[in-house]
Amino acid sequence: MPKRFLSLWFCHLTTDRMAIRQPELRGKPFVLAGNERGRAIVQASSREAFARGIRPGRAVADARAIFPDLLIFPDRPGWGKRLLCRLAEWCLRYTPVSAADPPSGLMLDISGCPHLWGGESAYMKDLVSALEGKGYRVRAAIADTIGAAWALARYGEQGSIAGVGGQQEALLPMPPAALRLESRTLEGLEKLGFRQIQQFIDLPAATLRRRFGEGLLLRLGQALGREEEAFQPVQPRVPYEEQLPCLEPIRTAKGIEIALQKLLDALCQRLSREGKGLRKAVFKGLRVDGKTVEITIGTGRASHNPAHLFRLFALKIPLLEPALGIELFSLEGLLVEKVQLPQEQLWHRSGDPAAVAELLDRIGAKLGSGRMHRFLPQERHWPEHSVRPSRSLDEKPDTDWPDSVRPLHLLPVPEPITVMVPLPDYPPVHFKHKGKLVRVARADGPERIEQEWWLQTGPPRDYYCVEDTEGGRYWLFRLGLYGKGEPQWFLHGYFS
Repeated sequence: MPKRFLSLWFCHLTTDRMAIRQPELRGKPFVLAGNERGRAIVQASSREAFARGIRPGRAVADARAIFPDLLIFPDRPGWGKRLLCRLAEWCLRYTPVSAADPPSGLMLDISGCPHLWGGESAYMKDLVSALEGKGYRVRAAIADTIGAAWALARYGEQGSIAGVGGQQEALLPMPPAALRLESRTLEGLEKLGFRQIQQFIDLPAATLRRRFGEGLLLRLGQALGREEEAFQPVQPRVPYEEQLPCLEPIRTAKGIEIALQKLLDALCQRLSREGKGLRKAVFKGLRVDGKTVEITIGTGRASHNPAHLFRLFALKIPLLEPALGIELFSLEGLLVEKVQLPQEQLWHRSGDPAAVAELLDRIGAKLGSGRMHRFLPQERHWPEHSVRPSRSLDEKPDTDWPDSVRPLHLLPVPEPITVMVPLPDYPPVHFKHKGKLVRVARADGPERIEQEWWLQTGPPRDYYCVEDTEGGRYWLFRLGLYGKGEPQWFLHGYFS
């Protein structure tokens, strides 16, 4: 059976991923910028920014001149490579051999796989549709060799499929860059007027070697299948799962607890050896009637303490319905992280941080998932963007909490109010919110908060802490300045 390869090219890999994680960016032109020799340079551009002529490698200042409302975010070195590795793992559902092809592609060995989807065309269409459904813009092509598939994905028509042995015919009209050549070699070919592969493919090898070196011959041979080319496929991660078959169906709560304890002991021993712990786990039971019942737990920090994990599961064991009996139990770690041995003290209080974390896990198990949260500060000016949810109790903040006084209850979206103000920059005498008139007895401010210039431009906010005649305290702000249009007023939070 001849080898067949499928190349995937993500046209806007990192910006597409950012738009997936932050849906409010969809449809907006934005770029990721990094510092090169003291200058801010565009590293990646979104589809909308690319359509406006803003390409990677352009100075951010020039991009701003082209499109003043362009949103700019800092680029994270190595992010694209890690993302490709995760996407390569995801593609293992389509083929057992998948590899990252930096900086923005994947290479799949699909030999013997497409017939399961009804042919290569249907196979590629299903794969591309799944990725585009996630939010990625992707181009794909299939050929006998890695080099030909790579070239077709980037320089051929979308969805190109070269027939068996047809890689040479497919390569002929393409530019030399389709051979993955070094820039110096491409410059030499350009000077001699070679703008298509067909113009030099039949020249003697000695002539090409003498003029352009071994690199051109190697790449040409790999694309045509004359030279071997290997790649390093990703290795699927071994799942953290333990199973326990039963000689007789288990129907009692005590029997379920014994099975759970055995599975936890086995899984936690492995996790302990690897220095890892569970953040999320599922306990399943396959019943005699063929149905599966399950319960799930989550922890605030990675744990391989079987006693603690058992207590979390024990709270939910009554939810399992064994019916005629369970004949197979399984325990799987859905989210596994490294255990941090030097643990920080939660909220700077004395005591055992691990014990505090386990207490919070038990409270969370009783109250339900999503009822307890921990927030960390982030370097954003506007209050609604200045905090972010923490992924674990061990996660450290990137910046310090601000010294300024902030309300305990911050509204997710500022709510408009009407005010009576005696003079510009003075706090309101009273304001009306949702039909209720609030008279102000005391006030403090203003505190000016500007928008981040690298994200967007607009009028500043002037915040006031005000107290009404009944002791209620509010956080108000004025958007804009008197004398420069008509400012708007909003209620943003409550202090008590």
